[in-house]
Amino acid sequence: MSKSPKVNRGRTLARSQALQILFQAEALNESVDRVLSGDYLLSKGPLDDYAAAIARGCWAHRARIDAALRAVSERWSLERMPGPDRNLLRLAVYELRFAPEAIRLDEAIVIDEAVEVAKAYGTDESARFVNGVLGRIVREPVLPGEPTAEEGSAEDAPEGADVPARAGE
Repeated sequence: MSKSPKVNRGRTLARSQALQILFQAEALNESVDRVLSGDYLLSKGPLDDYAAAIARGCWAHRARIDAALRAVSERWSLERMPGPDRNLLRLAVYELRFAPEAIRLDEAIVIDEAVEVAKAYGTDESARFVNGVLGRIVREPVLPGEPTAEEGSAEDAPEGADVPARAGE
């Protein structure tokens, strides 16, 4: 019996929604806030607060996240990656390295969730690709663009992002 992707429960649904919001922002060449203020599309709704928070946070740190992804993505430029994979990697890197400590989860949970969402939205190769890139991310002690200790570790959420308290998975 095949296992269906878990895109309908808890934080997995929120990540799925955040991915959809980021994809729309990129496709429309608009900010996440602009997308959220208009008529956005979700496969399942209503929009979860965590989804909005991580989409906004990811968008706010996108240049730094992209620098980190470029540093570990051998033979794949960011622009060459399929849109769902690129945006899913951005979300996962945000959660792994740029999100406020209060909402950070264990690396294994973030990677597992990203792989599950990749199975639902990506190509046949997406789950393996996402797993490999995120594995390289977690093995790097410091990534290009990652905040230094002097800058803080993204303790302050981006403006407009009410980050829900971490309540398990």
